[in-house]
Amino acid sequence: MKNSLRLPAFAKINLCLHVLGRRPDAYHELRTIFQAISLRDTLELSLTRSAGIALEVSGAALPAGPENLVYRALDALSGEIGYRGGVRARLEKRIPVARGLGGGSSDAAAALLGLLRLTKKKVPLDRLIEIAAALGADVPFFLFGGRALAVNRGDEIYPLPDAPRRSVLVVSPRDIGVSTKDAYQWISAELTNHLKAPKMWKFCALCWSRTGEVSNDFEGPVFARHPRLGEIRDGLLQRGAADAALAGSGSAVFGIFRNPAQARRAARAFPEDSVFVVETLSREKYGRALGFRVGG
Repeated sequence: MKNSLRLPAFAKINLCLHVLGRRPDAYHELRTIFQAISLRDTLELSLTRSAGIALEVSGAALPAGPENLVYRALDALSGEIGYRGGVRARLEKRIPVARGLGGGSSDAAAALLGLLRLTKKKVPLDRLIEIAAALGADVPFFLFGGRALAVNRGDEIYPLPDAPRRSVLVVSPRDIGVSTKDAYQWISAELTNHLKAPKMWKFCALCWSRTGEVSNDFEGPVFARHPRLGEIRDGLLQRGAADAALAGSGSAVFGIFRNPAQARRAARAFPEDSVFVVETLSREKYGRALGFRVGG
């Protein structure tokens, strides 16, 4: 049995993100399209004879105990498959934290897939998705990658046909972070406590008839509190982006460009920030990179 492996944990952007209202369970009802991109963390896993989970994190000031999603994912799956040995994990962070790019959720999904590969165990797909969703609403998406529609809390995933590969410039302000909790509190102030059906139909029309356009409901409340993020979006559009938007609940902003050279030229306009010129990932390429195709 192979006892160690190294896996990428890719980031995501939201091509559309609409918040329809607050649900009876106090969560928010979402309609969003996730798109995997090539910006990534790296997770190395090794099986050990001694029980327990040992996690090391580099590249970001994150906890290495039960508060970390990688630790929680390994713990949950070990119990599910009856694995009694130990796991040593080393997480190299490159995806900026608290920027709406899904890095923590992707790390958790990579941990689930990696432990299944190492132990050669199988878990029914619906159960694996349940375990992933219990860790975080967007963790199930990172089991599949590519491009997908997500509904409910963002945890119900419907894979969509892959769009043509695009170059993406991600701009991550060094001095602005937006917690998911804060972003939802801000947007709640702008919503009523019932679901807005007309907005849902508007979203559906946007997703299937105008696939080249992006939009994000968090931009209003987030840009109001951090005007510079709106300036970054506008700057991307002025420098040739076909479209640009806030990434998830922020604070990273992304622009979609015709080619990497154009994206690199635009990146020069943001010397104070962290910038990443990356590309969108198809579901097939995503699955090959992780060496594990869920449902296939």
